[in-house]
Parts: sequence; C-alpha cells; structure tokens
Amino acid sequence: MRSLRFLVLLLGLAVLPLAAGLWLPRAAAAQDAAVVDHAQWEKDAQGAEDALAADRVSNQALEALRERIVAWRSTFGTAQNANAAQIETVKAQIAALGPAPTEEKPDAPEIAGRRKALSDQLSKLQAPGLAAVEAYSRADGLIRQIDARIRARQASELLRLSPTPANPANWPAGVAVLTGGLHTLWKEADEAWNNPARRTELTNNLPVIVLLLAIAGILLVRGPDFIERLSVRLLTRASIRGGDIVAAVVSLGQVVVPVLGMVLLVAAILSTGMTGMRSRALISALPQAAFYFFTLRWLASWLFRSEAGHGPTLTDRPAEARFHVNTIALMAALEAFRRAFITEVRPPLSMAAQAVWAAPFVCILAIFLFRLGLILRPAQGPSAPAGTEFRDKSLRLIGTAVVAISVVAPALALVGYVAAANALIWPTVASLGLFGLILLLQRFATDIYLVATRSGEEGREALLPVLIGFGFAILALPAFALIWGARTADLSELWTRFSEGLTIGETRLSPAVLLTFLLIFAIGYALTRLTQGALKSAILPRTKLEKGVQNALISGLGYLGIFLAALVAITGAGIDLSALGYVVGALSVGIGFGLQNIVQNFVSGIILLIERPISEGDMIEVNNQTGIVKGISVRSTWIETFDRTDVIVPNADLVSGVVTNLTRRNLSGRIIIPIGVAYGSDSRKVAAILLELVEAQPLVAVDPAPAVHLVGFGPDSLNFEIRAILSDVNFKMGVQTELLHQIYQRFAAERIELPFPQRDIWLHNADAAGIVSVRPKKVVVPTAAPAAAPQSTPPAAEEAAQPPAPAPAPAAASGGTVPPDPRRIRNDPEADEAEEADRGEDGEGEGR
Repeated sequence: MRSLRFLVLLLGLAVLPLAAGLWLPRAAAAQDAAVVDHAQWEKDAQGAEDALAADRVSNQALEALRERIVAWRSTFGTAQNANAAQIETVKAQIAALGPAPTEEKPDAPEIAGRRKALSDQLSKLQAPGLAAVEAYSRADGLIRQIDARIRARQASELLRLSPTPANPANWPAGVAVLTGGLHTLWKEADEAWNNPARRTELTNNLPVIVLLLAIAGILLVRGPDFIERLSVRLLTRASIRGGDIVAAVVSLGQVVVPVLGMVLLVAAILSTGMTGMRSRALISALPQAAFYFFTLRWLASWLFRSEAGHGPTLTDRPAEARFHVNTIALMAALEAFRRAFITEVRPPLSMAAQAVWAAPFVCILAIFLFRLGLILRPAQGPSAPAGTEFRDKSLRLIGTAVVAISVVAPALALVGYVAAANALIWPTVASLGLFGLILLLQRFATDIYLVATRSGEEGREALLPVLIGFGFAILALPAFALIWGARTADLSELWTRFSEGLTIGETRLSPAVLLTFLLIFAIGYALTRLTQGALKSAILPRTKLEKGVQNALISGLGYLGIFLAALVAITGAGIDLSALGYVVGALSVGIGFGLQNIVQNFVSGIILLIERPISEGDMIEVNNQTGIVKGISVRSTWIETFDRTDVIVPNADLVSGVVTNLTRRNLSGRIIIPIGVAYGSDSRKVAAILLELVEAQPLVAVDPAPAVHLVGFGPDSLNFEIRAILSDVNFKMGVQTELLHQIYQRFAAERIELPFPQRDIWLHNADAAGIVSVRPKKVVVPTAAPAAAPQSTPPAAEEAAQPPAPAPAPAAASGGTVPPDPRRIRNDPEADEAEEADRGEDGEGEGR
C-alpha cells in the first residue's frame, strides 16, 4: 500500500509540470487569440501558393516558408476557441428563453426581440472562431502541399540515374577532381606561407600551437589505450560490486578523449593561419571523422567482448566481428573526408565525377557489411538458452537485412543509382550503430538493476530489464526515422497530429485530455487510499464495530472512491460520453452474455460485504472444503485450509450454495468421539472412565455438561460415544487427540480390552487345493451321497502327506502368550469330523 501511494505521488509530481506546460501556452495563446493579422496571413498564404505553383523555389526556401505557415496554423488553432466562455453563456441565455418559435407557437414580442439580440451577439462572438477554422484549414492544406513537394523532390533525387562508374570512360572525371583538389590545397598553402601577415600570426601563436599539439598528441596516442586498459581492469576485478557499471562509465573516455584530442589538433592547425577554404573544410571534418571512428570502435569493444560472465554475447566470433566493425568505422571516417573534400569544389562536380568518387566507398563498405551480417545471424539450434529466442530472431532478421543491403547497394552504385546506394548503405551503418547503442544502454541499466536488487546473472531475464530495453527502443524510433531520411519537420508534424488527438462526436481525445483524466483520477485514487488507511488504522479500531463490519466499510469506501474518481476525472477532462452511447449499448449485450459469471460474482461479493454471513477469520465449510476465511474481495473469497493450501471460492457459491459457518456467532462447537470396547467389559465402568476423562479436559464446557452414551452393540464391540461442547472449536483435533491418548492409557491400566474384528475361516479339501496346513490335520473328502461315510486316507499315505510339525511360537516379550491371529485358519481334526458327520446327517455336506 505504501509503495502504491508513493508511485501515485511520483506520477502526480511528474505529470503536473507536463500538464502545466501543455495548458499554460494554450492559455497565453488564448489571450492573444483576438489579435490576428488576417491581412499579413493572406499575404503569406498567397506567396506560398504562388511558390508552389511556380515550382522554382529551392528546398531550403520551401522549408523556411513552411515554418511561417506552421506558425500561422498554430495561431489559428488557438484562435478557434476565442470567446468560448461568452459563447457558452449566450447559448445558455438563448436556451433559457424556451424552445424555438414555430408558426403555431410564436414568441411574444419581448421574447422575440430578446432572442434576436442574443442571436446577433452569438453570431458576432462566433465570427472570429469560424474565421480561424477556415484559416486553419487553409494553412494545414498548404503545409501538406509543401511536404508533398519536398518528398517528391527527394524521391526524384534518389532515383536519379548517373553515368555508371564501371565505365572506364568516366574515370578521368574522378581523377580530375582529385588532381584539381590537391592542386587547390597546395595553392592555398603556398599563398598562406607567402603572406607575411599569416607568417606573423604563425609566429605569435607558436607557443599555443605547440602546447595544443602536445596535448592533442598525448590524448590521441596514449589516451584510448589507457582508458581501455583501465576499463578491462575494472571489468575483471570481481571484488568490486558493480564493476561493469564503473567500467562502462570509464570506457566512454575511449570516445571522449580522442575526439577532444582531435578538436585540440584542429584548433592548433587553424591557429597557424595557414589554411584556405578547401583545407579548412578538410581540417574541420577531423572531429566528425574521429567521432565516427572511435564511437563505432567503442561499440564493437563492448558488444563483442570475449570475456565471459559479463552479460550475453551477440556472436561466438567476437574477434572477427570487432575487426569488421573497426574497418567499417574507418570507412565512415574516410566518407566524412570525402564529403568535405568535394563540398567546396567550384563549379560543382559533374554527375560522372560524383559517381566515380562515391561508388568505390559503397562497394568496399558492402564487403565488410556482408561479413558482419553473416556473423550477426546466430545459428539455429535446439540448445539455445532459455529467454533468448526473441533476441536471436531479432539478430537473425537484422543480419539478413544487412546481407541483403550489402548486395543491393553496390549493384545500384555500379548501375548508376549512386544516390540511392548511398541512401541505402550509410543509413544501414548508422542504424547498426544506434541499435548497438540501445543494447549497451539496456545492458547498462540491467547492471544497475542487478546491483540494486543484489541478484545474479539470472536477473537479466527479469521483467524490468526487458521493459527498459523496449523503452529504449521506442525512444529511439525518431532517431531511426531521421537516419533513414525523415525530416525534423515530418516528426514535428507527426507530433502536431498526435497532439490534436482524435475527434469522437463532440469530444476530442488529445494527449492533454488524457493527461488531465489520468491526473485527476490519480489524485482521487490517492485520496481514496489515504481515507481507507485512516479509517483502517485510526478510526474504526476505536469503534465497537465487528471486524467484518470494518472490512466491509473499508472495501465499500474503496469501490465508491474509485467510481467517484473516475466520474470526476471524466467530467474534469471534458470527455463527452454521449457520443459513445451507441457503442456502449452494443457492447453491453456482449458483456451481459460473456461476463455474466463475473457480474454474478461481483454482485454476490457486494451482498457478502453488506449482509456479512461470513467474515474474515470465520471457519466455514463450503463445497467439501473446510478452512479459515482470509479475505473477501468483490469477485471471490480466499479460504486457507488446515493443509495450509489456499482455496479461491467464487462469491456466487457462497451466496447461492450451502455454507456451514462453524464460528459465526461464537467459537464453541460440539465434538463427538466414538469408542468401542470388547464384549465382556463392564459397560458402566467404561462409561464412568470416559466421563471422567472428558470432564478433565480444560476446553470442554461445563454447561452443557459432557455426556457418554452406549449407542449400540456392534459385531465386535460395545459402541460408546463421547459428546461434549468445546469452548473453542479451532482446537477440536488437539482435544480429540489428547483424549484418545488418555483413554488408551486408562483402558490398558484397567485391563479393558479394545476389540478388533475376528473371523473363523473353514477350509475343506485344503490338500487338494495345494494349501499346506500349519498343523497335521485329517483331510475329509465329502462324498456325493449325503449318507455315505467319508473315505479315510491310508495310514502310510496320511503319514507321508503330513508335513513336519512346526516349531513352537515364541512367547511374547512380556512373558505372556502371543495373541491369536484374527485371520487364523482353523485346523482341528476332531471338530472337522464332527462337523462333517452333522452335515452328512442333515443332508448339507454335498456340494460344500
């Protein structure tokens, strides 16, 4: 409960600034809504329409024009709500005048005049809003046209066919660009050196230049290796808890230190004053190239580590993967130099020269991307660790896409679609880098989670780290869109559409509306929980209400508070549910049939909370289950049995079924213990002993007094029953156990025999059936006729058939004889002959 309140409080604190940021600009814009320069808007709109019609404006000019139109659209969007309060007031006044007049029932002259005046006032108040709606639609249409024009130009640029770089006839154009660029660089250096002012600047800045070069050299040469060794040392020291986290933070120096050194190097070179336009462009590209190279190198060192025990690995060939990523990083740095080298070419490069310069980079890069894509595709096998199926599928999909792109891109470049090849292969490299960064951030957050929860490596598959990874992936979606050619204007337009929300009937569901609803509901929910906590801990315990009544009041207050919080939140957010009436009506039929059991249990739960036939702590018996009621919710009731198992009983069974509440009014209950003694025992002495023992039990009630009854004559015993009332029926089994122990001990002392069932089994033709007698016996073979005398076995045969006499049974340890086996076989020869003679006389021997 405390954690829930804390989360609600954090939600309110986090949402409040965002809500204020959404409302305050709207309020400020609403104050300025009345001041709209429609003349200037008409001029800007006409200029945009003319530019689109002429189609001679550059993309940069179109972007600037779009920004002005977007600003106008925002102004008109706010102006649509101008005079909203006055309009609602006038509408209420008109409604107060009664229904609109008809020919049969015209208004009175005073009412008609007042209605006309209010209608005119309403028209004047609605005029600015209607004009803003019309202007907003026009601005929105212009923005859509500008976006469509820019996207069409981008598609045309991507599909532009250049001269194929595979044709040797186009190679001289590329060689000319290289020789011309080198000549330009040499010329700029020569002019700078021959300029006395620049040589003086070099001389004056020489100490600073030397210092910058020294620091840059140390950072570039020694810095990355030092940071890498320090990271590995922190990573491999098991004595440091959270070593992965510290090593990850320290390892960022592998990017920061060399890039900083490159920035200092660029500053030292520019301080010489010996650079020109072309050389300055190349030198300024050094930090960017260094950032590309060292960032990808850092990602490779962490994603493809060979050390075991530091999180999941992406491949079983980490060294090869690191090599290919480092080569791709080098190609990315060279690409930055290539773009800088051809940027300042005047006049611009021809299409043949551009193709010759770009195609080799694409083809070389495709080779290493192809190998990396094959490495990223994990081998399919049944021995994959649990929980890695999604990761393996994702890597397999990414690897397949990389392989396909590395085949298609160079083919496009060699054909002549160099722009399309560049737009395909370099975003792939950037996407792989961003994907690797997401994996590292997720791994870093997981390491923090493991340290915070003090869990082992199995904690990496917990829910929270997985959700954090999905959160990073969602947050990176705009970055992926920008990498693959989306404009920032496209993203801002998408956010604008999202902010406007969805219109349903008269209600617009926007993020601001949903945020308002969540904020109000969270506040209401928190107040409900606080009130419940105050009642449960401070108010109700000081009353004389039963525990069940207190729980019912607290539960009912919780449901009422949630309902009121939702109702106030809907009203406060301005959500009109009337538009959803038909949808709700249609769904109610399906809900009525599909959720009837849930609704039945819900209503039954309310009945249980109001009538309170059972309460928490009661011992009940329902559906052949006996246990203690531990909790009553709206849908079900939780019962803990004596086996310490939890039984969830639907509330409908408790309301409509038969329930035995053993402790509803009080804890007293009756206990019945059956006792049997052997025939021949003194029945009154047995009853007196039993009564004495039961009366000695401390939990047996005195009033009504316990009783001992002789209830019947069983086949083996005299049957008695002990009946008594216990003051606490929860100790029924304990009292019964103790009482039985005492009865057994007392009967043994009084020599009262406890009976056991005895049976005499008579066997005929035992030898013929293969049964060996325990004692020598005379085998009687009945004849067919009832009066026939039994045939005797010859003495020799009888003597031969008799088994040896068994050893005498050992005496009991107490010195007495061993009691007879109740399942003994009777083998008395004389009794057998007498019984056979009797049966022969009665005619019953045949067939037995």
